[in-house]
Amino acid sequence: MIEINNIAKSFGDKDVLMGISCKLRQGETNLIIGGSGTGKSVLLKCIIGLVRPDAGEVLYNGRSFYGSDKEAQQAIRREMGVLFQGGALFDSQTVHQNVQFPLDMLTSQSAEEKRERVEFCLQRVGLEGTGKLMPSEISGGMKKRVAIARAIVMNPKYLFCDEPNSGLDPLTGVKIDELIREITDEYQITTLVITHDMNSVMEIGDNVIFLQKGKKLWEGDKDSIMHSDVTELNEFVFSNKLLRDMRE
Repeated sequence: MIEINNIAKSFGDKDVLMGISCKLRQGETNLIIGGSGTGKSVLLKCIIGLVRPDAGEVLYNGRSFYGSDKEAQQAIRREMGVLFQGGALFDSQTVHQNVQFPLDMLTSQSAEEKRERVEFCLQRVGLEGTGKLMPSEISGGMKKRVAIARAIVMNPKYLFCDEPNSGLDPLTGVKIDELIREITDEYQITTLVITHDMNSVMEIGDNVIFLQKGKKLWEGDKDSIMHSDVTELNEFVFSNKLLRDMRE
C-alpha cells in the first residue's frame, strides 16, 4: 500500500497541489483523474520521487520515502515499475534490449537469467517472438505492451502508469486496460494509473481519485462515480456523451 499524506507543491507563485491525501491499496487499480492542468502528473512525480513536494509525505508499506536517506530511497525505487506516457522506448535498441534495460542497470543477473526474464515478460504481455524487432517495426499498441513488459521486468511491488492509453485507438486502449488489470490481480501489485479517459475508469477503476485545480474533490469506485453529487466531477464525467446516455 502507498499512503499519500498532505502533499503540497508550488512552482513560483502557482499552487499546483494543495494538501492531497489518499491511500493506494495493494491488488487494486487506483486511478487519478481530472482535466488537463489539474496536477495529476505532478502528483505522480511527487509519489515516485521525480519532484520533491514542498510539504507532505509518501509512505511505501509504512516506509517514509522523503524521510529516508538516499540508500533507502533507492531501495524503494527498485520496487517500482513505471510506464511513461508514450512508452519512452529507446529507438536504437531492440524490443528485447528495451525490456532488459532495467536488469542491466540494477541487477547482477547472468546473461541467461536476464534472457529468460525478458522472454517471460514479453510472453506475459502477448509479445513472444518479437524480441529482435525495433520499436519502429511495431504498432503503437505493441509499443505500450513492450513498455509494460519493461515496467514489470524487475518484479515490482508498485506499478505506475502515466496516460497508458494516450495515442491509442479505443479498442487497443481497452486491451491495455485489461492487461494492466490482469497484471495487478495476478501479482498483487499496488497500481496507480494517471488518466483522463473515462473508458478506463469504467473498465478498471477500483479506486478513483478526482483532482480539480490541485485539490482532491472526490474519491470512490467506478460504480459510485456515476452517482456523485460533486458538480465538477459530474461535468468531467458526463462530458462524454456515451456516459450521459447511460445515466439517462
